[in-house]
Amino acid sequence: MKVLFIGGTGLISQAVSRLAVEQGIELYLFNRGERSSFAPKGAQLINGDIRDQAKAAEALKGYEFDVVVNWIAFTPEHVQTDIELFSGKTRQYIYISSASAYQKPQRNYLITEETPLENPYWQYSRDKIACEQLLLEAWRTSGFPVTIVRPSHTYGDTAIPAALTSWSHPWSLVERIRKGQPLVIHGDGTSLWTLTHNTDFAKGFVGLLGHPETIGEAVHITSDEVLSWNQIYAAIGAAAGREPKVVHISTDFIAANTPPGAADGLIGDQAVSSVFDNSKLKRLVPGFEATVSFAEGVKRSVAWFEQQPGLCTTDQEWSRMLDGLISKHGVDPKLLSYYV
Repeated sequence: MKVLFIGGTGLISQAVSRLAVEQGIELYLFNRGERSSFAPKGAQLINGDIRDQAKAAEALKGYEFDVVVNWIAFTPEHVQTDIELFSGKTRQYIYISSASAYQKPQRNYLITEETPLENPYWQYSRDKIACEQLLLEAWRTSGFPVTIVRPSHTYGDTAIPAALTSWSHPWSLVERIRKGQPLVIHGDGTSLWTLTHNTDFAKGFVGLLGHPETIGEAVHITSDEVLSWNQIYAAIGAAAGREPKVVHISTDFIAANTPPGAADGLIGDQAVSSVFDNSKLKRLVPGFEATVSFAEGVKRSVAWFEQQPGLCTTDQEWSRMLDGLISKHGVDPKLLSYYV
């Protein structure tokens, strides 16, 4: 099978790229080459920028692929480019959407692929919904062979996932824990969340490559492990080697007292419980099972960062934001032990 990944070296896709090559797939990565160190040995690299349609068409001239996957399409303009580039040149186009597109607030705690798509709180999710709609219309009207995949909160060695965190400097979370500085958990920490290791996601995803029953369909890929946010932060603390101090603050208060955009993902996704029914994936990919627990996965992440000391950077602006949020909430630092 000949497969093109647009991107292919990101947080989620790097694990999929590795597994695809291991399973004998003829894999091509089309990107600007800025993260080439994350490309697996055996993948063929095509240098180019998908955001420049004319140059991308020139770079891909003469190629045809059984499957094309775009890991970095976020707006309808992005997928319209792909429809124009790959119509008639692939038997399957996989669009990476997001489980955050599912209805918020939810009407049922258990999310299936039939759960309506509606997110009035987060523009990122609304853009993903618009992309899905455009692609499905292309499938209905012209037969464009789209498959939609919806990841939820997926992480790997290079990430330490949490809710209110610094995405550009994930080590900041561990640094605060080890220094005894408090973290913030939204609400009372009892809402439920699903975290999926990228190696588990890869097992489900590779099974969908070239799968004819997925054309015109959407599938989400997540772990079956469900944890409360209190359990998630406790696991991060265990991986960091110290029990974390935490302050519980309402989501509304967090949103009102952080910079614009800082809490969009929290309000539009993480503040509500998310439990996924993976029956459809397991029917399409028999034997799929997510086997990496979050406790194990986050230990791997902390160990990976410790082996890369140059990446153990901290986000002082984010840290000051947390301290300011806690101060505005009126928490006396001397009483923080009661919030642990």
